[in-house]
Amino acid sequence: MTTVLSQSHFIFGLRKGVTNNLCFVDEQTVVFPSGNSCVIHNTTQRWQRFIPGSENSLGLRALALGPNRRYLAVSEKAEKASITVFDLHHEQGRKRKVLTAGDLLVQEFVCMAFSPDSKYLIGQTGAPEWMLIFWFWEKNKVLATLKTTTSNNPISQISFSPHNNMQVCVSGNGVFKMFRYSEGVLKQSSIAKVEMINFLCHTWLSEDKVVAGTDTGRLLVSESGDLRKEIKMSSKAVQGQDDRLLEVRRIKDTDANEGVSFGRITAILSYSKGFVCSTGLGTVCLFEKLEEDVYRKSREIQILPDPASSDFPPAQCQEIDTICISPAEDTLAISTDRGQLYSMNLSSADTKRDGPLHFEFLSQPFHSNSITGLSICIRKPFMATSSLDRSVRIWNYETKELELNKEFQEEAFSVALHPTGLFILVGFSDKLRLMNLFIDDIRTFKEFTLRGCRECAFSHGGHMFAAVNGNVIHIYSFTSFENILNLKGHNGKVRTIEWSLDDNRLASCGTDGAVYEWNTQTGKRESESVLKSCSYTGVAFSSDFKTILAVGTDLTLREIQDFQVLREVPADEIAHTVLAVSHSGRVVFTGTSAGTIRAIKYPLPIQKEWITQQAHCGLVTRMVITYDDQFLLTVSEDGCLLISKIIDKEGRGLKSNRQIVHTEEILVTKADLDEKAHNMLELKMHLEEQHMENEYQLRLKEMNYNEKLKEQSDKFIQEIKSLKTTQKVLETEIERRERETQQNSTEAAVKHSKDLKDLEQFYTSKLIVEHNKYEDLLQKHEQMQENYERQLKCAEENRTQALVELTQTYEAKLQDKTQLLAQCQEEAEQTFHKFEEIIKQAEEEKGKMMLTIQSKYEKQLLSEKEANIKLKGNSGIMTQKIYSLQKQIDDRFEDINKMKKERQSLLGFIRSLESDIYALKTQISGHEKTNQDKEKIIFGLKTMNQELEKFKFILEFQLSDMKKQTEPQQDEIIEKAERIHKASQ
Repeated sequence: MTTVLSQSHFIFGLRKGVTNNLCFVDEQTVVFPSGNSCVIHNTTQRWQRFIPGSENSLGLRALALGPNRRYLAVSEKAEKASITVFDLHHEQGRKRKVLTAGDLLVQEFVCMAFSPDSKYLIGQTGAPEWMLIFWFWEKNKVLATLKTTTSNNPISQISFSPHNNMQVCVSGNGVFKMFRYSEGVLKQSSIAKVEMINFLCHTWLSEDKVVAGTDTGRLLVSESGDLRKEIKMSSKAVQGQDDRLLEVRRIKDTDANEGVSFGRITAILSYSKGFVCSTGLGTVCLFEKLEEDVYRKSREIQILPDPASSDFPPAQCQEIDTICISPAEDTLAISTDRGQLYSMNLSSADTKRDGPLHFEFLSQPFHSNSITGLSICIRKPFMATSSLDRSVRIWNYETKELELNKEFQEEAFSVALHPTGLFILVGFSDKLRLMNLFIDDIRTFKEFTLRGCRECAFSHGGHMFAAVNGNVIHIYSFTSFENILNLKGHNGKVRTIEWSLDDNRLASCGTDGAVYEWNTQTGKRESESVLKSCSYTGVAFSSDFKTILAVGTDLTLREIQDFQVLREVPADEIAHTVLAVSHSGRVVFTGTSAGTIRAIKYPLPIQKEWITQQAHCGLVTRMVITYDDQFLLTVSEDGCLLISKIIDKEGRGLKSNRQIVHTEEILVTKADLDEKAHNMLELKMHLEEQHMENEYQLRLKEMNYNEKLKEQSDKFIQEIKSLKTTQKVLETEIERRERETQQNSTEAAVKHSKDLKDLEQFYTSKLIVEHNKYEDLLQKHEQMQENYERQLKCAEENRTQALVELTQTYEAKLQDKTQLLAQCQEEAEQTFHKFEEIIKQAEEEKGKMMLTIQSKYEKQLLSEKEANIKLKGNSGIMTQKIYSLQKQIDDRFEDINKMKKERQSLLGFIRSLESDIYALKTQISGHEKTNQDKEKIIFGLKTMNQELEKFKFILEFQLSDMKKQTEPQQDEIIEKAERIHKASQ
């Protein structure tokens, strides 16, 4: 058994066709099916945990997450279907229970649901049984079973009431039923006439109300199992119809009178503020609850079209499969029928009341169809994939991100990354295109007229690339784009090619059962192995590049060297489809038609020994090992890209002798560089405009403040003047009263003078206070003026400094870019001249070499012709010898036959003597004789036995001697005949 294996590390893709295929575990973690596993994915920290499917499973069918978000139920399709409950609080997702239908032969559970307290579980089986099974799952006990429908009316969803563990709702095509568990039996609590309505989904609004969506875009509300109301699709607050809907025809008539049609409602979910449902392709609506039975369509969220997509239908034409909301109801997430995951922050929907709302990708955009190509490069941690969804994507296996995505008009069949990671080769149905990988785009710069190229590969040095067209392998020069060689020899389509490390050899395999090793310098075959009963699908060199490993439809892994099969590893009933050999030479990985990955130790074992990894749910189409032996990359027909970590049995990564250095250079066109320089200039001008605008605004503010200050000072001066006038009036009034008081009595005069003094003191103090206020305002005005002058000065200095710094930085960048451009141009000219000289020298050397090779091979041809004539003469002599030797062999065979006949006759004589001995023994037993007669007879018998033994020994010795004499002569004759036959060929 191998000590090296692969372990799932990260996966890109969503498995379609699984019911309820997206659930929130917590605010940052979701669980969804991908490949043949359930993936627990953290959206912020970008880590994943895997819950693999069982070995005998035919695929995942449905998921269900308990309300406590601890238990996950996974149903798998099989000959005898089962539901496995996992504990997500355990680090590896510990398996708690495996539930089955008991004695019922069930192949699948199409949907499931947990009770509100997560103690009970219900599962709906598929056709033809359509049985609803009620479990007390912790004790693996079936509490009740019930047939819910017929084959003509499939079930789409089942659910528990969120307020009652014993109440269940079942909906489907022409089915809408309520059940209550009581006394060990599921009893139907209501009957609704819905034979003509196809219910696709439903959700509970309250203890006795359920809203269900149909394939015609209607929202019907059920109260206690009876369809009573319908929610209208309008943006205003709407109330359900008050009339009870007794017949389906009446419901249809009300819909027909509306004159409005909506898309299929495929998913619906309730939450604290109301409910959310899909209302057509790529659209989700939020319905808010205003009061009892009154809901308002508050917001509409749509899927934006992908800017990198040129495909039809666009991204917004996806049908929504599943809707889920995070526990705190902050995030809304959806899955679509094209295998994509989207999310949206609901808090932004509350704050952003105006404007449209749009979904964003939950993690990365995935492939939506079978992946046909996979390639990596040595200078960047990139992996390129091509798919039948007409897209080519560049991923980063270190950061787990999508670097580039480009969609085309045709399907992409194959892909190859240049070792530098700056160029890519893509095979389409009409042409083979060589493209540049820019910072934000993939652009074609050379096309080759190769139709339907399903296999292409760059050499390790990057100076050549090979492309397959049917049964011919074309080799091109990457520098001149010339067709250097055409390798012809396969009678069927070529399936896989691989370059040797020195790029002097190329291995290929095809549907014709042939595995060839080509010399890429001469175009000749160096070795071959043909097995017409096998259609090969994968080929690879061993780690030392001395042998070739191949897999095909005959379920066998073969190691081939010099026209011979060295080792064979037979498989079980599952065929190998692709293979990859680790650079350390310790392990060989193979992908199978069932989607599993097998780790087989190298050198290959004699018996069936491997470690199996549950990876994909479809045929594995491509497999690559990174150059540092850290990751195994696989793609499949299920549209998933899986990154597996290569580890030993202790869980440690493999140590690589190769030191891989990844570069960060990117390609930028001159037009893009000019555009960026133009944008920088525009931004600089915009900065200056903003600076002038700020200065203008500061001046306006200064003028405004000065005007306000002047107004305040004028106002205070007027107040001072008015106070002075009032003071003069008071003084005159005081003088007048003093004159009047002189006529009065002395006491009254004294009292009146006191009053006048108090009044004078009061107004004097008031005048002092107003004067102090005026002084304070003047002081504040001076301080404000100083502050504004200081701020203006600082702003001016900061602006000048920032402008100088920006000018210096952009001038330095511009100078660097100019120098870099000039340097690149000089280097390009130097390399061009250098290549011209190299080409001239190569042509001269090639001419000389051709002459020497021609003279050499002419001499060899003459010598071979002379040797051939000699061999023909020798062959005639040897044939005569063979005939004479054959006659000797025939004579020997006749002697042997004669000896065999003599031996048989002697054996017959021996048998007659034995019969005589037996007769004598019977006579001895029959007659009583003397002891002397008995002793004589016994002595005679002993002597006869001794003579017989001697006779047998002599016969056996003669036979063995004859065999020893004839066998070496036969072997010598056969070897001579074979040598003569080879020499004549």
